[in-house]
Amino acid sequence: MKHILVVVDMQNDFIDGALGTKEAEAIVGRVVSKIQAFDGTIFVTMDTHGTDYLETKEGEKLPTPHCIRLSHGWKLQSDVRGALTGKDVRIIEKNSFASLKLAEEIRELAGEETAVIELVGLCTEICVVSNALLLKAYAPEAEICVDASCCAGVTPQTHQAALHTMRMCQISLAGTDKNGNL
Repeated sequence: MKHILVVVDMQNDFIDGALGTKEAEAIVGRVVSKIQAFDGTIFVTMDTHGTDYLETKEGEKLPTPHCIRLSHGWKLQSDVRGALTGKDVRIIEKNSFASLKLAEEIRELAGEETAVIELVGLCTEICVVSNALLLKAYAPEAEICVDASCCAGVTPQTHQAALHTMRMCQISLAGTDKNGNL
């Protein structure tokens, strides 16, 4: 059985930068612990935009420049980056919420083996849910799990809404009680 961890967008701009929240700051230590304890392949997604971000469709709807490639905000949070040292890590830069490249690489890595794919990171209701649903579509027989205690949304309410959506789509949730509460 192949175990895979996906660390979604644990970048400075989503933690304490342009789009940061206190909820995002609060999960950093748990994500670091999850990475440190994990033995297997870790995929790390990085939201990546160019200096023309405000001219893109996303930029029209979210006019806050963030994760501009090579900027401080684009870089992985330092504790997360440190926890990844010495691990089997594959970095996936993405310019949208979900990544086809991530799904394709995970499917290729898993091959014919049964896969358990766990996701953690930011933001629950945007990139985490998008990637979880895409992975479920690409690998319907894989066990897809999201550790809710290692995720944060833009707001606590939208975080809970995304958890509900994922549960309805047969994505397992860890880090919650039987009602989906943290």
